[in-house]
Amino acid sequence: MGADKGKKQKVGEAEENNGTEHIDGELVLSIEKLQEIQDELEKINEEASEKVLEVEQKYKEIRKPVYDRRNDIIKTIPDFWLTAFMSHPALSELLTEEDQKIFKYLSNLEVEDSKDVKSGYSITFHFKPNPYFEDTKLTKTFTFLEEGTTKITATSIKWKEGMGIPNGVAEDDKGNKRPHAEESFFSWFNDTQHNGDVDEIQDEQVAEIIKDDLWPNPLTYFNNEADEEDFGMDDDDEDKDSDGSEDDDDEQDDEDDEEVED
Repeated sequence: MGADKGKKQKVGEAEENNGTEHIDGELVLSIEKLQEIQDELEKINEEASEKVLEVEQKYKEIRKPVYDRRNDIIKTIPDFWLTAFMSHPALSELLTEEDQKIFKYLSNLEVEDSKDVKSGYSITFHFKPNPYFEDTKLTKTFTFLEEGTTKITATSIKWKEGMGIPNGVAEDDKGNKRPHAEESFFSWFNDTQHNGDVDEIQDEQVAEIIKDDLWPNPLTYFNNEADEEDFGMDDDDEDKDSDGSEDDDDEQDDEDDEEVED
């Protein structure tokens, strides 16, 4: 009897092992088929990305002359970019009072993608001759590297004597330092070497706001400032109307008092 029980136990274990192997075999086969499908989807996605890139490059060339025409008109509008910056909820926080004076000489702003679009972009500020620095344009370039990092290069600003603003500090004609409450926006052109990922992220965030938000339609922010001015003028008109009505009421009261005395 003992031998029979032992045989039955071995047979049961063998059947159980065979069942487990069968399940494992089906699981492996399913995963292999799933991987084949994922590989096929990945191939389709790569082809789609290439097509999207081709389309983007095509329309990049189409947009270029339109941007050029827009820039020509913007140059005729005084303080256009300064107004647009100061009307932007994020960018306005980056300009000190001294920066705003410099921005009055900003004649043009350009954002240009790299030739293959996906490898990076540059942001260029064009300035009229000014008393602050020798440069007529300041450029900051972001290049996306294969390992997933970003290479950042920028124009080294050639400040005129007594006009350097390193780390948000300016100097007057006598060489006395004038500290700002905030760091100068122009120190952004010095931020090409970062101590960590946080600095790099903040640096790129400023660039992305300019590239993806301000640059596509700066008129949106320029008009915000104009709308506020119009609203202010309406308030003045209302004050005048209210003053006039009060004067009319006073005159009517005087007339009524004279009739009572008579």
